[in-house]
Amino acid sequence: MKKRLLYLGCAISLIPIGMASRTYGNTFVKLYFGDVLWAMMIYFGLKILLPNQSKKVAYLALVFCFLIEFSQLYHAPWIDAIRNNRLGGLVLGFGFLWSDLVCYSLGIGLGYCIDEVFSKRNFFDPNHVEK
Repeated sequence: MKKRLLYLGCAISLIPIGMASRTYGNTFVKLYFGDVLWAMMIYFGLKILLPNQSKKVAYLALVFCFLIEFSQLYHAPWIDAIRNNRLGGLVLGFGFLWSDLVCYSLGIGLGYCIDEVFSKRNFFDPNHVEK
């Protein structure tokens, strides 16, 4: 249960940081940093469901993010109406960009690496005490 709460905390904490990255910072940060954080949030969100399966979660997160990005090539009135809603636009995006696929890969890779570092240090083991 502790793992799931930590993953939930990670996912939730990335939301305001990602939103702020779209408002503040230089052009590079506005264009790419939010996409990296969005993918990390998806990784940690899936870790809530599968807390002991990092590689599987990384693959699932990558597939999910790529599907969302490729869905942006499809335009129909019903899905564009969803995208015109603020929340729908944040989740589904607006237009396909190859650079987003790179950002998603980096974000998921970074989330996976952070997760592995904490897992290997027994951060999630309640009986482990650092010396």
